[in-house]
Amino acid sequence: MGAVRHEPSMHEEVVLEGFLALDTPEGLRAELIEAEIIVTALPDGGHEAHISVIIEQVIRKSAVDMDFSGNKGLKIPRGGRCVPDHVIPDGTFVPAEQRLFRGAGSWMPCEGVSMVFEVTSTKPDRDREAKRHCYARGSIPLYLLVDREKSSLTLFSDPGKADYREAHTLPFGKSIDLPAPFSFTLETADFL
Repeated sequence: MGAVRHEPSMHEEVVLEGFLALDTPEGLRAELIEAEIIVTALPDGGHEAHISVIIEQVIRKSAVDMDFSGNKGLKIPRGGRCVPDHVIPDGTFVPAEQRLFRGAGSWMPCEGVSMVFEVTSTKPDRDREAKRHCYARGSIPLYLLVDREKSSLTLFSDPGKADYREAHTLPFGKSIDLPAPFSFTLETADFL
């Protein structure tokens, strides 16, 4: 028996139409998370330095070749509702052999994504809660959260319907094992 699909409310349809019609000014990015349009400024240099550390290690050390996309829009189902969330992770990894990014539009489904990651910035609770729930609903196997405010790294795994069932948190400077398909130890000394 399949999931019950609900028709979108008029409010949800208006919000989605407004979101898709946005002409986001340069220097800003927009997401649709849990029926709310979120507009944020582009990140600072420290944020980007953390991203570079992760990308470099994943590309160099992963057991399988990975394709990376920064700021790739993902459409995430909302538990039976017709209007999906539109979320932009700081980084998205997919196995290169799947070629998922080639020919993908601005917003792609999350099927086939191996891991997303976020580096906290001006609204860290959004990365800690709302986005984590979105990625779990999308059945993305791994969510890596780099929390600059708490100086910690959390790897969420085993996605359920609304959240991840497992979380492993370590302080910056410690290493964390990334499971298959990555199968390597991510070093975080450069986050200090």
